[in-house]
Amino acid sequence: MARKPVAKAVSKVARNAHPGGAIDVNLLSDLLKWAKGFGADSADALYVNGESISVAQRLGKREKLESSEGRDLGLRVFVGRRQAFVSSTDFDPASLRELASRAVDMARAVPEDPTCGLAPEELLARSWPDLDLDDRTRPSAKKLLAMAGEAEDAARAVKGVTNSEGAEAGWGRTSVMLAASNGFTGGYRRSGFSLSCSVLGGEGTGMERDYEWTSAVHLEDLMSPAKVGRNAGKFVVRRLNPRKAQSARVPVVYDRRVSGGLVGHLAGAINGRAVARGTSFLKDKMGERVFAEGIRILDNPLRKRGLGSRPFDAEGLATSRRAVIDDGVLTTWLLDLAAARQLNLKPTGHASRGVSGPPSPTTSNFYLEKGKLSVDELIGDIKSGLYITDMIGFGVNGVTGDYSRGASGFWIENGKLAWPVSGITVAGNLKDMFLNMTAANDLEFKSSTNAPTVRIEGLTVAGS
Repeated sequence: MARKPVAKAVSKVARNAHPGGAIDVNLLSDLLKWAKGFGADSADALYVNGESISVAQRLGKREKLESSEGRDLGLRVFVGRRQAFVSSTDFDPASLRELASRAVDMARAVPEDPTCGLAPEELLARSWPDLDLDDRTRPSAKKLLAMAGEAEDAARAVKGVTNSEGAEAGWGRTSVMLAASNGFTGGYRRSGFSLSCSVLGGEGTGMERDYEWTSAVHLEDLMSPAKVGRNAGKFVVRRLNPRKAQSARVPVVYDRRVSGGLVGHLAGAINGRAVARGTSFLKDKMGERVFAEGIRILDNPLRKRGLGSRPFDAEGLATSRRAVIDDGVLTTWLLDLAAARQLNLKPTGHASRGVSGPPSPTTSNFYLEKGKLSVDELIGDIKSGLYITDMIGFGVNGVTGDYSRGASGFWIENGKLAWPVSGITVAGNLKDMFLNMTAANDLEFKSSTNAPTVRIEGLTVAGS
């Protein structure tokens, strides 16, 4: 079933900003009352405040220092089965009354959407755990620059590193509050820290580039700057003097730095909107084995300090830990309210949204559980194969599952990494790739989508 068009309007007037981004929950309540007073049957309002600092250094000199703050307020109104969205950075009550009136007028003018509407009260989250998502530390730009400098210095100290693309460090904090006329009110705050370094090795046409990065909700959970730098330097040096690989059908191993992309392709395929439109290669696979036996893939929005954690979803529904793949079997779609209504299923609490548009399903902390084998054991019986450390491009067809991407890494010979390779293409179909996947035991959580090193049998590797 196709989604119906909805009306949108955006006002970007930065007046009456509250220092620090504080907002009285009564203002959201008033906005909902005004919307209903103008004729809306129901409504919800979303407030988002963000602040961030970002710095960069290259070759020992500061290249960037940016700081930003912003607040946005979004209103969604329903008139029957019609909906409209408006957003603003103007928090003046008179302006918000006008915004509410405009939203209701817009909703009356758009086509009906049989899948729209707020959640019934019985589905709303009433309580939620403390997920420890806010490190109250607000680092200075000086501290962030020191972190970037330490990382780049450590990378440049590695023998064989000849140039640098620089190091970057960043911090951000976002506050979210959602209120709806169905009785839901909730809010939370999350922080985030990041550090990355990218350097080059070799000379002239023989130069190679590689990187390392780390991100965390709390500063103390970041990889140390020195280790970020050393890893970046080590990674680039081992890539020097790559060879071309011969075209062959061989086992392919995805390093954990890139294996999360495979899990990301699954997330797209089980998105309820794609399933409802019939544009997913897994649209008819519910309850069937789509991965190898023993494979479990989870979505856990309640993971403490998780980069994708959230206590409730963008429609006020409770969130929960789910094994979307259990022993290789597909158990659920990712559903917001609209997708659930399209498919005649119950929502799964996966809604996400911004201030100026409708919710849509998305993952939280999405990861492939670690396996039992070490990486050495995973590749130990491969006589000839490919170990991928970097991917290029995005050649994936979400409708058919056809997969073709550029890659570089190392050739495996007699169970060992033998020499670096580049300029190659890896091709297959995700249906077959998932069924022929084996996971190593080296899972680490570096982003909101993660996987350990994985091995896939029988992919086509083409040299160039």
